[in-house]
Amino acid sequence: MPRKLSKSSNILPPPQVDLGNTSSPNTLTNPSTVSSHTHSVPSCLTDDLPLPRLIVLDLDYTLWPFWTDCHVSPPVKSLPGSSYSACVDRNLETFSFFRDVPAILHYFHSTQRARLAVASKSPTPDVCRDLLKLLRVPTPSHTAASTSDAATQQTNGGSTITGGKETGGGGKGKKAIDLFDAGLEIYPRTKLRHFEAICRRTGIPYTEMLFFDDERPNYEVETLGVTMRLVTENGLSWAELERGVLKWRANRGIK
Repeated sequence: MPRKLSKSSNILPPPQVDLGNTSSPNTLTNPSTVSSHTHSVPSCLTDDLPLPRLIVLDLDYTLWPFWTDCHVSPPVKSLPGSSYSACVDRNLETFSFFRDVPAILHYFHSTQRARLAVASKSPTPDVCRDLLKLLRVPTPSHTAASTSDAATQQTNGGSTITGGKETGGGGKGKKAIDLFDAGLEIYPRTKLRHFEAICRRTGIPYTEMLFFDDERPNYEVETLGVTMRLVTENGLSWAELERGVLKWRANRGIK
């Protein structure tokens, strides 16, 4: 039996939609519920110690609180009035990322401190790709923006990187799928196969990869040299990201 959709406090509050009006597109009754939620960027992302070159992310119950094959009834479309932060399926169920995910994706995209990839066993890759195309990642404001600015002068292999490609908020933001510059591996095969494909495509050594996933059997990727962080039912958050980075550093003897 499919797991119920997560009730974690780490979920973006679902937009409230007027489902009684069938004569016009659904509209949000409280747009403030889909505003950006921001938190302080962990110090491990702004210090002078190394970061993994590649962050690999699972999808179901890691980036978002549902199973795409069990809970989503395609086709999906952007939820009107949600500022592209949520999607709706044919049953009018709404779907969005875990609370911290948009800001985390934006951080790595804007600072270029690590590349991003997806490794998912989902048997519905088309649905996953559609969601990643429809869900947008806005530029965080206030706390996340200021802490991202503090990390704009970072070094990577001796060269200076200026972060914050996008300044200010507003607009549609970027499609989430476009932020995964190291590619997507979405098919029901072992995660070992996913990582072998990612390694061949990027040329990045396994020891330079950090993986976040919600299923314990996927620790098998550590036999390749990948560092894996097992997330809780709360999915990916700034706190989980910090724990993963610290584990990756510990595995490499970096203190």
